[in-house]
Amino acid sequence: MSAPRAVRQLANGLFRRTNPRTRFLPAQRSIHSTSRLPSQVAAGQPIVEAERPTEVPAVNPPLSFPCLDALDKKTQTLTKKRSLSGPEPSYAPGATETFHCPSPLLLDWGGVLPSFDIAYESWGTLNADKSNAILLHTGLSASSHAKSTPANSKAGWWEKFIGPGAPIDTDKYFVICTNVLGGCYGSTGPSSKDPLANDQPYATRFPILTMQDMVRAQFRLLDWMGIEKLYASVGSSMGGMQSLAASVLHPERVGKLVSISGCARSHPYSVAMRHTQRQVLMNDPAWSSTRGNYYSAIPPHAGMKLAREIATVTYRSGPEWELRFGRRRADPSKPPALCPDFLIETYLDHAGEKWCLEYDANSLLYVSKAMDLFDLGKEHMDMLEGVRKSNEHKLEQFGAGKPTPKPEVGGADLCNLTLPDTPYEEQESTAEIMNKDTEIKAAAQDNEPPADLVKGMQGLRDIPALVLGVASDILFPAWQQREIAAALRKVGNRKVTHVELGEDRSLFGHDTFLLDLEGVGGELKRFLG
Repeated sequence: MSAPRAVRQLANGLFRRTNPRTRFLPAQRSIHSTSRLPSQVAAGQPIVEAERPTEVPAVNPPLSFPCLDALDKKTQTLTKKRSLSGPEPSYAPGATETFHCPSPLLLDWGGVLPSFDIAYESWGTLNADKSNAILLHTGLSASSHAKSTPANSKAGWWEKFIGPGAPIDTDKYFVICTNVLGGCYGSTGPSSKDPLANDQPYATRFPILTMQDMVRAQFRLLDWMGIEKLYASVGSSMGGMQSLAASVLHPERVGKLVSISGCARSHPYSVAMRHTQRQVLMNDPAWSSTRGNYYSAIPPHAGMKLAREIATVTYRSGPEWELRFGRRRADPSKPPALCPDFLIETYLDHAGEKWCLEYDANSLLYVSKAMDLFDLGKEHMDMLEGVRKSNEHKLEQFGAGKPTPKPEVGGADLCNLTLPDTPYEEQESTAEIMNKDTEIKAAAQDNEPPADLVKGMQGLRDIPALVLGVASDILFPAWQQREIAAALRKVGNRKVTHVELGEDRSLFGHDTFLLDLEGVGGELKRFLG
């Protein structure tokens, strides 16, 4: 057979085993086959699949992929459940109380919620003059269930930190914890019904949020409860950002401020990490094929699993993982595999798997974006205030006796960013970048926060503050808490307590705030009094 003819036949998928010494077999289907796997059918995505090699005796047999098999099996299971019992899952964390606000809420970037719900739980007793209330702010994916209640006996995410004699002592304080606006555990978010769209889920019609928007919704709840001033605003991680935002928005209503493993402005590194999580999620066929309107179909569980794995890498520290896992493999008796093989890989795989159906994918997108947008610098906050004022006229549509406005149809796409025609190129020399780095490090060593940030935090001069950081935290590095403390002192605050837990006290990275009852809890108890 001539070489050109053999090449043509191979390209056409017609090559057959005509020689006993040849290992090629007849192609089972074209490389452009339109047949799809169950998971592709379920996601409604016309994916072109490359030909899989036919199993034949060979020196190097093909690897098996149990991780992908498990993914296909889960998708098939969800498909069956969807046909029998409707969309999956329900994102229900257990019994909560719900505050319904019937009046509209104008959001920083121009969106309007005609009404909204805030799910909350509480512990302790509110005293007669309502002066002992503590508002507890959560991390990104947490529900209001910080501690077990009679209605929900499941342990909360801060179970040991709240209670009689605990760091937040319920014999002294009345503790309120909410699910954030934009979440999926009872508060209004993308999975909630849109009253302006025939009660269909908001999905990606949900407006962009900020930390300040979440805080405004929380203070509507406090108004309803008749709480004029908080004894303390307490938060960790994203909650630390919210605690600062609450104090900046309403300094006259916050008695004490606690920000644990938080920041006053999101750093490019944390923005980059959350960006990668959103990208793997949005590229899940179940999300991309529906553009986030998956509520009557299959949730993007594969993208959520990967997003959680990326997040988990940032939540802990390398030294801890060295101690826990080292370079040990799950089963040294078996040959290496491309699926989870090392103990650390199986840990990440499990972390993603157990979470991928517990949290709404769109809530992850919106809430994580709100974290990225956080910046208490005066220039940024003045800009947001200008945007708010330019959109205040939207609230007039919801005045008493006026008909409910209908959503606009076919409006301009608000996101019109496109990739540049030419790729990004470095604009500065390495020497210039290193000189800037030297200047930044020198400012950090002198505890000199940016002047714009100091101006933005002027209102916090008279609020006693506890700022706590962890040296092993790579997501919210300890220098960010040092920056908060320095900015507070720069505005003239003489009641700033700054604590940094070194690696000799904690190797648990960002998750230290969830785990270290002695270090984090002890400092919190001393500060609250």
